Amino acid sequence: MTSAEAKLEEGLIFIGQSDAEEGGGAECLELKLANRHGLITGATGTGKTVTLQVLAEGFSAAGVPVFAADIKGDLSGVSMQGEPKPFLTKRAEEIGLEDYTNTAFPVVFWDIFAQQGHPVRATVQDMGPLLLSRLLELNEVQEGVLNIMFRVAADEKLPLLDLKDLRAMVAEVAGRAKEMTTKYGNVAPTSAGAIQRRLLVLEEQGANHFFGEPALDIKDFIRTTNDGRGVINLLAAEKLMNTPRLYATFLLWMLARLFDTLPEVGDPDKPKLVFFFDEAHLLFNDAPKALLEQIERVTRLIRSKGVGVYYVTQNPRDVPNAVSAQLGNRVQHALRAFTPVEQKGIRAAAETFRPNPALDVERVIQELKVGEALVSVLHNKGEPSMVQRTMVRPPSGRIGPVTPQERQKLIDASPIQGKYEDLIDRESAHELLQKKAEAEAAEEEKAQEAEAGGWGGGITKTIFGRGPRGGMSVGEQITRDVGRSIMRSLVTQVKNAIIKSIFGGGGRRR
Repeated sequence: MTSAEAKLEEGLIFIGQSDAEEGGGAECLELKLANRHGLITGATGTGKTVTLQVLAEGFSAAGVPVFAADIKGDLSGVSMQGEPKPFLTKRAEEIGLEDYTNTAFPVVFWDIFAQQGHPVRATVQDMGPLLLSRLLELNEVQEGVLNIMFRVAADEKLPLLDLKDLRAMVAEVAGRAKEMTTKYGNVAPTSAGAIQRRLLVLEEQGANHFFGEPALDIKDFIRTTNDGRGVINLLAAEKLMNTPRLYATFLLWMLARLFDTLPEVGDPDKPKLVFFFDEAHLLFNDAPKALLEQIERVTRLIRSKGVGVYYVTQNPRDVPNAVSAQLGNRVQHALRAFTPVEQKGIRAAAETFRPNPALDVERVIQELKVGEALVSVLHNKGEPSMVQRTMVRPPSGRIGPVTPQERQKLIDASPIQGKYEDLIDRESAHELLQKKAEAEAAEEEKAQEAEAGGWGGGITKTIFGRGPRGGMSVGEQITRDVGRSIMRSLVTQVKNAIIKSIFGGGGRRR
């Protein structure tokens, strides 16, 4: 018999039970090695989401906050007490889980679109040109122009907070292209136009909800309750998955923010936060070399900040080798092989595990039932355990989504309710550039008035007053034009008088 609570006191998260005849037993994840990252893979419908829920519950019970994207809404059920359904209690008996109970876990809901959770926002300057180029699908030349825009904004102290700031900056740099060339490099009008078009597409996809203030304080993800349990942060990603590039870029931005914000802690007894990256293949598909290098770097170094990253995807091949090599804790659900390419993938997946003489891993991967998995975790001083065929324990929370009413009730009772709900639109690049344009227009107006002699403007102010916001009224414009006409007439008359006085009547002498 196994007690999940007793395992937790030993610093272990109980995942499931493997066959003792094959050298197995209780398969547990060591908390002190949980920040060495992990990989959860398997075909659709094989139990990945339930495994993710089991791990999230285990981390929460251990006092470790969790972040996960809820792709289908199913994970939201972790916030509600589960029901003792027969198939769950039967599974608990089969694996010898003696203290299986149903309970709810503390959850905070988030949503970029602010519909199913608290708003999540970032500023454009926090996102940076590299991730924005990825999001906008820019080529190398266009990315160079975007870098120039960020540099100009920094040099001229123009904060880039939302998409209207970025559009204003694109127009400003494009309008000063000749001036920019010597200091920053060539700014091609075609590249600026392409960036503007991409920004319009991004707005149509709803990205304007994401950019702005108040920006997310990443520390709001690292919360525990009064009873010591870690808060599970769930990002509503059903709608977000319609724009997969925005989804992947957003999660990568969050990882980068965690890396930049959190202090070094070395190897703690348990992680400060565990980050589950579902549908991880979206992050790596068509990613340029510079972005892949950043992902590899963040994955490699963020464990020293006490953060464990767990990639969740269908096939191990979805994750590049440089990243996969850093994922020590592995849970492999069933894979199907109908083509030679898929068979080769299964063979490659089998070779990533530490061999077990009692298991034909390549064959077992294709035979696993729903709720079964091949498990290999780090133990002792960080070496991987022999792979074991494991029956995953049943979750304690509800399996399946919450109702809209249940979700709203939890949002209203959230500890951060009201912190991010109201959008703040402070003075930034858009407003500052607009003021600059208005000041230049006012200077031009003054110059025009001086050219007209100045007297017409005074009469107009007396008769008509000023225009809106200090601009020219219609009456002023009319009077200015009349004044110019009169001045031209006077000049002509004086000129003609001079000619007559010299030549006498202005005619030809006979």
